[in-house]
Amino acid sequence: MSQTYSDQQLQAYLDETLSADLMAALERDLRGDDSLRQRLVGLVGMREAGVHGLGEIWRRNRLSCPTRQQLGGFLLGAIDDQLQMYIQFHLDEIGCRLCHANLEDLQRQRTEQLAAAQMRRRRYFQSSAGYLSAHSRD
Repeated sequence: MSQTYSDQQLQAYLDETLSADLMAALERDLRGDDSLRQRLVGLVGMREAGVHGLGEIWRRNRLSCPTRQQLGGFLLGAIDDQLQMYIQFHLDEIGCRLCHANLEDLQRQRTEQLAAAQMRRRRYFQSSAGYLSAHSRD
């Protein structure tokens, strides 16, 4: 039996901002409930017609999400404490999947850059090791 979903939950489904468990439950219920599908179709139609509330504008433009630059500062610990606490709250309590994905991408890039820098240093050392030892004997 399907549960009752609010319009806000259906909007969040369209924005892909629900928890994974709730997304899965809603998708399961959508397959078996014609009236739920019609409600969702109606909300999509309102969106496309330009009927927006303040909350919808806020969610669609992700006004509460930190910028990628702020997420990078968060990752490096290079932002002020208040912003650090807000981003931590946004990630942990709100569970913003877009910001989690951005942060994971930034972490991956940082790891790749550190690995590349280490490889470069190793190559510089290896290419100059024989040269330095030969001149140090003179």
